[in-house]
Amino acid sequence: MKKSFSFILLLLLPWVLQAQSSAPLPIDPGVRTGKLDNGLTYYIRHNAYPEKRAEFYIAQNVGSILEEDSQSGLAHFLEHMAFNGTKHYPGRKNMLDYLEKNGAKFGENVNAYTSFDQTVYNLSDIPVHRESLVDSCLLILHDWSSFITLDNAEIDKERSIIKEEWRTRNSASLRNMEHLFAILFKDTRYANRMPIGSMDVVEHFPYQQIKDYYHKWYRPDLQAIVVVGDIDVDHVEATIKTMFADIKKPVNPAHREYFTVPEYTNPIATVLTDPETTSTNITVYYPHEATAKAVKHTEEGYNEMLLEGFVSNMLSTRLAEITQKAGAPFMRASAGNGNYIIAKTKEAWALSATCKEGEVLSALRALVDENERAKQFGFTQAELDRIKTSYLEMYANSYNNRNKQNNAAYVREYVGNFTDDEPIPGIEYEYELVKKLIPKIDLNAVNECLRHLSATPNMVVSVTGPQKEGVTYPSEKELIDVVQNVAAQKLTAYEEKVISTNLIDSLPAAGKVVKVKKNEKMGATEWTLSNGMRVVLKKTDYKDDQVLMSSVAYGGNSLFADSEIYNASFIRTVPSIGGVGAFSAIDLGKALAGKSANVNASVGSSTESLSGSSSIKDVETLLQLTHLYFTAPRKDEQAYAAFIGRLHNQLKNAAASPPSIMNDTVSHVVYGDNPRMQRIHLEDLSKLNYDRMIEMYKEVFANPSAFTFVFVGSIDEATLRPLVEKYLASLPAGNKNIKNKKVNDDIRKGNYTNIFTQKMEAPKATSLKLYSGILKRTHKNEIAINVLNQVLDVVYTRTVREAEGGTYGVSTGADISRLPDGRAMLQIMFDTNPEKERHLSEVIRRELGRIATDGPEAVDFNKTKEYMEKSYQEGLKTNGYWLGVLSTLYFYNEDYNTDYLKTLESVTQDDVKNLTNELLKQKNLIEVVMMPKE
Repeated sequence: MKKSFSFILLLLLPWVLQAQSSAPLPIDPGVRTGKLDNGLTYYIRHNAYPEKRAEFYIAQNVGSILEEDSQSGLAHFLEHMAFNGTKHYPGRKNMLDYLEKNGAKFGENVNAYTSFDQTVYNLSDIPVHRESLVDSCLLILHDWSSFITLDNAEIDKERSIIKEEWRTRNSASLRNMEHLFAILFKDTRYANRMPIGSMDVVEHFPYQQIKDYYHKWYRPDLQAIVVVGDIDVDHVEATIKTMFADIKKPVNPAHREYFTVPEYTNPIATVLTDPETTSTNITVYYPHEATAKAVKHTEEGYNEMLLEGFVSNMLSTRLAEITQKAGAPFMRASAGNGNYIIAKTKEAWALSATCKEGEVLSALRALVDENERAKQFGFTQAELDRIKTSYLEMYANSYNNRNKQNNAAYVREYVGNFTDDEPIPGIEYEYELVKKLIPKIDLNAVNECLRHLSATPNMVVSVTGPQKEGVTYPSEKELIDVVQNVAAQKLTAYEEKVISTNLIDSLPAAGKVVKVKKNEKMGATEWTLSNGMRVVLKKTDYKDDQVLMSSVAYGGNSLFADSEIYNASFIRTVPSIGGVGAFSAIDLGKALAGKSANVNASVGSSTESLSGSSSIKDVETLLQLTHLYFTAPRKDEQAYAAFIGRLHNQLKNAAASPPSIMNDTVSHVVYGDNPRMQRIHLEDLSKLNYDRMIEMYKEVFANPSAFTFVFVGSIDEATLRPLVEKYLASLPAGNKNIKNKKVNDDIRKGNYTNIFTQKMEAPKATSLKLYSGILKRTHKNEIAINVLNQVLDVVYTRTVREAEGGTYGVSTGADISRLPDGRAMLQIMFDTNPEKERHLSEVIRRELGRIATDGPEAVDFNKTKEYMEKSYQEGLKTNGYWLGVLSTLYFYNEDYNTDYLKTLESVTQDDVKNLTNELLKQKNLIEVVMMPKE
């Protein structure tokens, strides 16, 4: 291995020396950075998008990798404890009550994560209309830094919650990952430092263990404060300097080591199986040294990053082409460079594929052959030109929208700078830099980059797959032989297909806008086209370069008989399988290189739609694609055969997955044998007919006059009008009055319980409660049931999770449907220890019954309304919000915007009580519980 690295470094030496002598990349002048005397780093940026909102983060350069064996899982446990009491917020209730009363929601706006090398806490999307809120959020970060209480009683309460989190997350993929790390990282800390940790430690560690970890590693020299939003930078900086000054600089601190991974002397192959794994996956890793900081923070380092991105994208595109061929050995495949799995001290070039069952060797061979083909013959000029154009377009879009960048995007950059040493020069600098660097990148550079990335002879082959009777896997030797002998394969150069960039060669005569109507209240314009189609436009300045499009019409798969429902379920996939016009799905991607435009088809139970987006300059491309989606779905037998192959493999092992079994059981219990409400199974694949699917697609999109289109964003009506007339008004009208048909979607009535057992590798109970009935569908009731749903989140977190320690979380969902009108459903679901399921179900019913009898508690009710008002105010400044509002208004004739705040304010605790009582008294409760089989 060392010889291999030495060889690579010799090839790169002139370039590396040049990089080290180059001036470093600057730090974005828009962010203020600094370091306190105690070692604490800070990043502060004013950003008024969205207005009066801010993000407050504290990043810790510590994680599970720093635990001793006796502390396994305590880094993650400590993350939980940060919410259970600090110096200035002595209990969980104090901190969360304060935040929730100001519109923040636990789990969504108040959260944290722990990984191997870092732990990051966040207060996100916080309203900062008062300076005191800014100071309070900084005080919370201050307490998380060094003043977490770690009360013994709270520690004991949290043990069971962590155990339930482990139970929920203990999937086949997690188990395979643990086994893989134990093999690849043998005799290093990475071998057994999964952040969730050891449940034996979690359940029994002495209190002092977690306190020792906290005081040893949570210290200012390993911490950074990140604040981005509509804040006063000077005030935040001054407050940080004052508030965090009481945290002392550590004396003789423990060395923060970044652990290395083994230097393999020979190739390694592993085959890991699990009874609940549902697909067969292959990854080939080519480990190599990580990019040095001296290189990473220079223009040459940035150029290296671009080269690696080019190579990753070009090879991934070639692999994607293979997946579209009949008999393809893998269903998905990609290539990329990054950290070596979880280690920051080494990187790896990785080839990954999901393959067909029983075809591991052929898939592996195809994967490494394609990599070798590119190494031997290089990429083509056309491939390079496309990726250059695409990258320049991507950076141009970011630059054009630089003044409307979301706070969270800046936070990610600054956290990455602190935890991963990522450069942060800012988009203005980056855009000018890529315009300088990208034109100079030639084929020699990208081809050499690929050769360097995959030069090591000591690669790693990892295979994971289902463990079941009749399925065998290659030996480790067979896997290694494939990758070692790849250079001996007789390969031919990749053949580049010439792709036209002209999407449409001929069009029918353009139509006309025959009527214009202004909606001053909504700030929108409505056009009626000569073919009967309606087009609604709203110009906004919420992004500087973004156009969003949606359209909807009645019909959907209700137009087809129950016997054709499986074909109907896949109507939406017709363009993604075969492409449109003269372009296959792969070729269409190539033709669109350098363009920011996309369209997607969707077909639901009662409607069909086309949606998409574009930049200002590519609006015509957006409309061209829309025209093609209406008129020219393309048939591609090879791509369809590949699609069926992928579907066959996905369905083959679905029955091994407890979540899939639970979903199937719920569907059958709720809807009986109704084929419209069941997912497709392996035995149903024979019912699919590609020709019929295409016919169905044409049928549901045969009535353009029935569609209502909405465009929102950076719109110029004078520019858009002739394009709409050319590409939309030219479409044939079809049946303007097409409607959806009534279909059977009835659900079981009355009280019904189904408790069944299922063999599981990680025993747990999964419990679902479904309440249903008929409620009057008014705007006020829809808001009220949303309030109920969010109140239940708060209530069940407090009772089922915190007080009972019974689950990691309770998931709830509630709505009143439009079709069928007024059908109300409330779903409650959780995982738990099988021994606790019955008791927790009683708690679930008790708390819901209490709301039906007494209404929600005032504090929970008010928190929820505060959050909903905050969300509404944020939505008003986004194109996506207005796209939904206008689509609902003009298609369904329902205005969900104008009186929203007035209606929300009018909702009372009694309204929620009465609505809940009305639903429960209809006595329709379905319970499905999956228990582990002994």
